[in-house]
Amino acid sequence: MTIRVVIADDQTMIRESFSIVLNAQPDIEVVGQALNGEDAVRKAAELRPDVMLMDIRMPVLDGLEATRRITEQGLDTKIVVLTTFDLDEYVYEALRAGASGFLLKDSSAHQLADAIRTVSSGGALLAPTVTKRLIEEFSRLGSAPRAPRRKRIADLTERETEVLCLIAQGYSNAELAAHLAIAEHTVKSHVSRILVKLGLRDRTQAAVFAFESGLVVAGD
Repeated sequence: MTIRVVIADDQTMIRESFSIVLNAQPDIEVVGQALNGEDAVRKAAELRPDVMLMDIRMPVLDGLEATRRITEQGLDTKIVVLTTFDLDEYVYEALRAGASGFLLKDSSAHQLADAIRTVSSGGALLAPTVTKRLIEEFSRLGSAPRAPRRKRIADLTERETEVLCLIAQGYSNAELAAHLAIAEHTVKSHVSRILVKLGLRDRTQAAVFAFESGLVVAGD
């Protein structure tokens, strides 16, 4: 199955170079480009891509608000935030707004293609350092757990809650299987049920949910 991608960036060179790299992949097709956040929201609704590469700092409407609007529309499009450095102050807010992960603009062609495949299949695109910063940011803000989210956790089994906490701490399926001493296909089943029960799109949003519900706190 071909993964349909839209690239949203105000720099023509970035859009064109990424398009060339991605269209060279046998399973990826760039179906559109957006010049700014407003254009990105419009293209997401019109083209319904599987994945959108979203620059944060764009004119008219920034990538953060564009990500929020696309998510609120209930589209299945997975959003990968593009940034020039991994400490971008907006990455954290983009993840809360619904992004499935982030990618550095100087990533290799291989990394770019693999990132798109990962988020398209519902996988997480979060480096351990980003997961750590997310936890630290929640701690810094001192945000109280959101009650509605706490109530939704009650729908999870004890094992599913344990898996959710480990997802939030950056564990891959293989690492989860080893840590819990269960088969990897069993882990995948747990993850799928967690996403369905909580109404989440992917592992990244599951991690954010765990942070916001208070399941994972600094020092865990």
